[in-house]
Amino acid sequence: MQIVQIFGVKSSSATRAAERFFKERRIPLQVIDLNTKPMAAGEIKRFIEKYTLAGLLDTAGKAYEDAGLKYIRHSDATMLQKIEAEPKLLKLPLVRGANKLAVGADEAGWKEIAAAAAAKR
Repeated sequence: MQIVQIFGVKSSSATRAAERFFKERRIPLQVIDLNTKPMAAGEIKRFIEKYTLAGLLDTAGKAYEDAGLKYIRHSDATMLQKIEAEPKLLKLPLVRGANKLAVGADEAGWKEIAAAAAAKR
């Protein structure tokens, strides 16, 4: 069975929900707390290729508004630096497993990842 990786923060209810989802299905997982260890550039690039940088941003979140991003546009490079400094700018959690990705509280995506991870025994 393949390991599923969950990138999120412990204070995020959606991150905890994803962790619970995979634990209930006995899928091996690794939870990476983005407050203690930022995502590697290659990891974030994988999500950006599928969802775009704008698609990863939590534009309705408090962190986005607090950072003043509702009114100021930045280059992608600057946004990546801001995301590294403040992971709550992302729709959390970011879930990766069995060559599949899911962003945010996407239970349908989690089910697809769980099925693919369970099939790779």
